[in-house]
Amino acid sequence: QVQLVESGGGLVQAGGSVRLSCAGAGFGFSNYAAGWFRQAPGKEQEFVSSLSKSGSMSMYSDSVKGRFTVTRDNAKNTVFLEMNNLIPTDTAVYYCAAARTASSRWYSSAPSAYHFWGQGTQVTVSS
Repeated sequence: QVQLVESGGGLVQAGGSVRLSCAGAGFGFSNYAAGWFRQAPGKEQEFVSSLSKSGSMSMYSDSVKGRFTVTRDNAKNTVFLEMNNLIPTDTAVYYCAAARTASSRWYSSAPSAYHFWGQGTQVTVSS
């Protein structure tokens, strides 16, 4: 059974940090690029970050660049999102996703490119 399970969300004060984890199971995690997306109440889903399956290539949305860092540990089938200097507009449900790719350098900001999705974890940033 394919699973992506996010964890690490919660309530944090503005300026604080949170580290999200996303554990994959039931598929060849190391053959998949990973993506992070978020959705705030009343807003559309927003791309946050993407990481190639090798971990060598990454991209970030302008809104999080310089504050968030995406990494992965393929030995543990896990991708991480380190979020620093959080601001209230970072409040959202954060979703991880996986996209099968032949390229070790491929990544994408398009939700349609991803095959598997987690259930999401809530991050709330208080002012």
